[in-house]
Amino acid sequence: ENRESLGARTQSHSLTASEMEPTQTEMSLTPNGRTHDPGEEALVPEKSLARPFSCSQFEGKTSFGMSVFNLGNAIMGSGILGLAYAMSNTGIIFFWFLLTSVALLSCYSIHLLVKCAGIVGIRAYEQLGFRAFGTPGKMATGIAITLQNIGSMSSYLYIVKSELPLVIQPFFGLNFNSVWYLNGNYLVILVSATIILPLALMKQLGYLGYTSGFSLSCMVFFLCAVIYKKFQIDCPLKEYSANSTASHLSFNLSSHDHEKNDDSHCSAYMFTMNSQTAYTIPILAFAFVCHPEVLPIYTELRNPSKARMQKVSNISIFVMYIMYFLAALFGYLTFKGEMEAELLHTYSRIDPYDTLILCVRVAVLTAVTLTVPIVLFPVRRAIQHMLFPTKAFNWLRHIAIAIVLLSFINVLVIFAPNILGIFGIIGATSAPCLIFIFPAIFYIRIVPKDKEPMSSTPKILAACFAALGISFMVMSLSFIIIDWTMGDGLAVGGH
Repeated sequence: ENRESLGARTQSHSLTASEMEPTQTEMSLTPNGRTHDPGEEALVPEKSLARPFSCSQFEGKTSFGMSVFNLGNAIMGSGILGLAYAMSNTGIIFFWFLLTSVALLSCYSIHLLVKCAGIVGIRAYEQLGFRAFGTPGKMATGIAITLQNIGSMSSYLYIVKSELPLVIQPFFGLNFNSVWYLNGNYLVILVSATIILPLALMKQLGYLGYTSGFSLSCMVFFLCAVIYKKFQIDCPLKEYSANSTASHLSFNLSSHDHEKNDDSHCSAYMFTMNSQTAYTIPILAFAFVCHPEVLPIYTELRNPSKARMQKVSNISIFVMYIMYFLAALFGYLTFKGEMEAELLHTYSRIDPYDTLILCVRVAVLTAVTLTVPIVLFPVRRAIQHMLFPTKAFNWLRHIAIAIVLLSFINVLVIFAPNILGIFGIIGATSAPCLIFIFPAIFYIRIVPKDKEPMSSTPKILAACFAALGISFMVMSLSFIIIDWTMGDGLAVGGH
């Protein structure tokens, strides 16, 4: 009887231990010292803890430098072409203040994301939303990423469609109706199929580090050309005309017109305010949009840590900050009061067949094209998290989503170019959410109250950051509605 009683007690203890095992697993710590929650799909890289469609299916192998290239390429967009115009409406000092403020706010926003990811061991933006607010948070984040990045890719491909024929035509001296390869619709399909799709089919984002580095080098070439042209173009501007007689007349008329307004057209201002100044604030606020790409890059970073990822972000933002400011400064000092909304179009007024500017156009188009695969990765990841959350990686699904996305965007760009106005509304809504609102409210919800109460300084700052994002959203939507009402396109600024 004693042996039976002892056996029963032993079995009881065994059952109790078995029942307690899941709780112990939930409370177990990973080698990085973070709490491991088996209910989550994307956890700190640990092969033994990997689950279907986890961001930890492989160890991070992307080097620090390649990660900087990828994040820098995600930040860099066509919006750099409009920054000189923004400076002409704010003045040099005010523009510098706004750009510096936005760069610092972007670093803080990424800090919130990386810290949340470190606390719960999740490196997927959508899963942070799930951890903070359940399925509604996950769906809201996934939809925002999808709409924001589809809008960005559409604007990039629209630039390819409209600008690539203008680049090809001067080199060959052909009529736009004479050959098929001067048709923007054919060209955008060709570029998508031969360049963007193969790059978008890569399994890991880290493989695009080389193309990202090349893309950034194209933008460095653009910056060098802008600086060089500052010392080649005089004010008042001498407009280009087709023949020498008309050109001579045009030069004289241009010079005569500007002699009357030398002070306004050929002077650079440290600080200025006009009817367009308010429009530059939301444009600059979204100048460093890269947040959907931050956590995927963090996932693939070699030897990942919060400090290491924050350093990647800080370096990327700093490099883009320098490039943004120099491009805006020298573009503005070149044209001053004659600045147009798009910098390269302003150069074309001087000489549309300038070889250097044509090469710069090629470089910008190359950079924009190579940015599309980087932007597509978070969209595909968001779709998989929303539609196939428990499925393991599958090449067929991976390829199919990329093909469907690119086909859909090509159809929009070719057959419904006016839809870009709708994406302006979407961008003005989703961008503030991804940059300001979501990181802040996720931080408030995810960081334990016993560690940081709501009255603590970090959470008060996060709440203020979310309020700032809401104000940017309201401001951007207001300006777009005003533009639509007045029939202008002043508030439209591409990332």
